Amino acid sequence: MFNLPIGLRAKVAVLSLFLLCLPWLGYQYVWEMEKYLRHGQEKTLEGTTQALATALHERPKLFDSQASFLTQVEKGRDLYAYPLSGPIQLDGKLADWSSYRHRALNYGSDYQIYKRDESQPLQLSFTHMVGKYAGYLYAFFEVNDPQVVYRGKNSLSIDRNDHIAIATLAPDGMFRRYIIATTQDGWISAFELPEDPSLSKPVTPEVKIQGKWTKSKQGYNVELRIPLDMVGSKLGFVVYDVNDKHSRALDAAVGTSAIDDVSKLGTVLVPSPEIESIIKGMSHNSSRIWVVDKHGRVLAKSGDIRSDNSVWSRSAIEKEGNSTWEKFKRDYLHPLYYKILTTPAKDFIDSLQDSTVLQGSHISKALNGEQGSTWRLTPDNKAVVLAAASPIWIDDKVMGVVIAEETTHGIRTLRNKALEKLFNVILTIMSMGTLALFFFASNISSRIRKLRDEAEQAIDSQGRIKNEIQGSKVRDEIGDLSRSFASIVSRLSQYTHYLENMSSRLSHELRTPVAVVRSSLEHLGLQELNPDTRKYVDRAQEGVNRLNMILNNMSEATRLEESLSHAEKTVFPLEKVVSGCMQGYQMTYPDQTFSLEIINEETPILGVPEYIAQLMDKLVANALEFSHPHTPIDVSLKLKNKFAELRISNQGPALPENMAEQIFESMVSVRMQKAQDKPHLGLGLYIARLISQFHQGQINARNLQDKSGEISGVEIKIRLPLSKETLP
Repeated sequence: MFNLPIGLRAKVAVLSLFLLCLPWLGYQYVWEMEKYLRHGQEKTLEGTTQALATALHERPKLFDSQASFLTQVEKGRDLYAYPLSGPIQLDGKLADWSSYRHRALNYGSDYQIYKRDESQPLQLSFTHMVGKYAGYLYAFFEVNDPQVVYRGKNSLSIDRNDHIAIATLAPDGMFRRYIIATTQDGWISAFELPEDPSLSKPVTPEVKIQGKWTKSKQGYNVELRIPLDMVGSKLGFVVYDVNDKHSRALDAAVGTSAIDDVSKLGTVLVPSPEIESIIKGMSHNSSRIWVVDKHGRVLAKSGDIRSDNSVWSRSAIEKEGNSTWEKFKRDYLHPLYYKILTTPAKDFIDSLQDSTVLQGSHISKALNGEQGSTWRLTPDNKAVVLAAASPIWIDDKVMGVVIAEETTHGIRTLRNKALEKLFNVILTIMSMGTLALFFFASNISSRIRKLRDEAEQAIDSQGRIKNEIQGSKVRDEIGDLSRSFASIVSRLSQYTHYLENMSSRLSHELRTPVAVVRSSLEHLGLQELNPDTRKYVDRAQEGVNRLNMILNNMSEATRLEESLSHAEKTVFPLEKVVSGCMQGYQMTYPDQTFSLEIINEETPILGVPEYIAQLMDKLVANALEFSHPHTPIDVSLKLKNKFAELRISNQGPALPENMAEQIFESMVSVRMQKAQDKPHLGLGLYIARLISQFHQGQINARNLQDKSGEISGVEIKIRLPLSKETLP
């Protein structure tokens, strides 16, 4: 984290964790809000059902005509008039029933009422359903009959042919029977039979019953309609089959129920227009209201749960502005948000849309006299539907249930709006926090980098103190660290200055006593001494000479530094200085072999030639001291990229590990600790480095390897920049 100190890093980490907790806390808050909103929606919907149930309490006339007296409902016998979306065109083609065919029932041997020959298989069956629209009861019959026998044109009998019989307990309490028979395909002929079930004559034409008879490949189709004011709560249909045109004997009869007695009739439930008008006012919101009888059959329905007009949705609607912020949210933030959020689907599968019978735990609870509610997920998982139910009481008995349903789209929209605002706030806070942390960390990092740069500039590559560190006045951890560094560098500077000047002070302080000892020994040497005493005087004289040489060496580096600071630089040919030095070394060391490779081009260098000669003296003396006997010393001078490279190598012992840089420090020597002819203080290569730096050059050492990979010697390379000025 920006290489911060531990204390500051901890502070930034705590602040970052706090910022990261904000989205989680906000989401938990919105989630709790959504749970409370769902609970509120559930209670509101229960209140709606209770209010509607109150409007239906103690109104038995609304349920007397709905067969609410049944203890149980038998499928196929007790019919349900499904609400039709429009009038049926009576053409016998059954095309208008295609969207309702899944609700039709097939009647066969299980619904057999009569069969003349039990040994023969039943060939008669039919598919049938009834529906209700605008005061009419519609019905269709798709009859499978291999032999269709029509009524004779001159026959007075209407039941000695294929025909359909209808029986109902009319609203006026009278038992009425009707027969539908026809002489050919086309409009049906309906007749009312006598009230006495044992009589089939005389008959009276009934023009209110209308329909069409059409022959088909399997038999025939019949579509008809009956005014609802002719139909009571009990109803039955029977299809009669006659196969022999001559005898016209009845072969079989299949129907919804027997029709020879009113007690044998099945029932028909027709959705109540009275109840529907009561609940119609609820169609102005997004609730769907159902009223069912105690058998779960739908008596009335109003509203559509797919509409988006609930109080929850209306409260979430906001006017979109055209400000820059609104456009930014709409074009950039919302597409990002809704990769996580889910938009309520406007179109989803509603499995109960066309239901005629409703079931569920909430309905069962309401039938037991208590309010109930339940949640369900649509089959396509796109919507959650809340359903609440309340009982309808008549004479201390539950005669029906009011059910209200709503989706949670409104609450989900509210939740999305709340999360949008939460995300906007979090985005703003996180952005501001990120910027604050960025500037905070940048400020800390800049101070740390500044302290690092000051520390690096305070000490050079040789460990010498060049500059001081200015302690920060800021009262924090970095300020404390800066002041500590400043104090450390100041103390190191004082100590280094003491060490650097110690040799010159020692040299200065020791010269006088050494001179006194030297003069005393010289006077003593002029006296006549016995051989034993003379031996000790000579040894003392030798020690004084060595001590004087040490003092000279100690002061040499100091004198050189002082002289370098006042030296005047001139441009001189480096190749001539190196060549002249090598001629002198060859004469000085006639037994030593030198390998010389000097470029023929001019190598102008800005500096002092005498110092370069002194540099050569130190390096060649060092090479001579560490080279193996009878091995050459290689010296080369070449040009590379506007730099002159001087290399001096010898074959001898390798440099110790990690000593390639340290050998150029003052008072550092890698010689074996043994008796030596001359004192060595480790100042030769240190002086060579001073001269190289004076000429803006670099000096380094490395071990050489032979072809076998073994270390064969040491090479010292000096890299000096060429002068841009020409030689005089």
